[in-house]
Amino acid sequence: MLIDTYNRVATDLRVSLTDRCNLRCTYCMPEEGLQWLAKPDLLTDDEIVRLIDIAVTRLGITEVRFTGGEPLLRPGLVGMVERVAALDPRPQMSLTTNGIGLKRTATALKAAGLDRVNVSLDTLRPDVFKTLTRRDRHKDVIEGLEAARAAELTPVKVNSVLMPGLNEDEAPDLLAWAVENDYELRFIEQMPLDAQHGWKREGMVTAGDILASLRTRFELTEEGSDERGSAPAERWVVDGGPHRVGVIASVTRPFCSACDRTRLTADGQVRTCLFAREETDLRAALRSDAPDEEIARIWRLAMWGKKAGAGLDDPSFVQPDRPMSAIGG
Repeated sequence: MLIDTYNRVATDLRVSLTDRCNLRCTYCMPEEGLQWLAKPDLLTDDEIVRLIDIAVTRLGITEVRFTGGEPLLRPGLVGMVERVAALDPRPQMSLTTNGIGLKRTATALKAAGLDRVNVSLDTLRPDVFKTLTRRDRHKDVIEGLEAARAAELTPVKVNSVLMPGLNEDEAPDLLAWAVENDYELRFIEQMPLDAQHGWKREGMVTAGDILASLRTRFELTEEGSDERGSAPAERWVVDGGPHRVGVIASVTRPFCSACDRTRLTADGQVRTCLFAREETDLRAALRSDAPDEEIARIWRLAMWGKKAGAGLDDPSFVQPDRPMSAIGG
């Protein structure tokens, strides 16, 4: 079990497979990209599967989410999904992706055992997409979403970040589109995880702003805390149902007290929180032939030290050194 001093138990593991990405989203990394991790620093496929095995069989993990960077850039992804699906007990498996490679991989991922996907899409306008991501790939993402739905990687969730002066007016249009296509839309407040450290609380599009915009066109009924559980998204029923829309308000409505996540970076570091500035090295233990129980002990100790909250509401908050692309969303 991965328990901390605040009696939170981590059952959800986020695994970053790579720090690389084929987009250059303005809220994540600079146009020229970043200094990527050297290949020897990355965990191998076997090392990743072994750590997931330890997490599932010894530490109580029941859900595994593959993230990046962009996880579809990892050549061994389908094989890793298949091997994790064979674990006993079998964890629920999902994938967070920008969707560009989904058209060609959705069917294979479903056959390997992947349960569902989260796809990032911030706008319905190709020109705005190009501005936000610095790449002309909007059509590829739309086709990837369609492929995921056809492969029954459901519910297909769409994650959107609204940015002032770019797409902040699109909330109602995005929700209408999601309802029409049977996707579950979730808006995410922009978080201080950009490599340029340019994030500012002033002017950000907040959960309140998003909900006010949505209510100009839709009737929203709050789902309630019993339905939410430990999920980060507050959800609302849209026009009486069955569709729902979520808002992840990491900055203005933090949900740290219910957090059930532990994170593994692509180079084998345990992070207790997206905004943590400390990491615990599992790669060194793996490569020094430590037994599974020793690796589990190190992981338990790391999670025991998890802080009460991310500290975003603290004026002295210092942004993590690693950008979101290196940590995993």
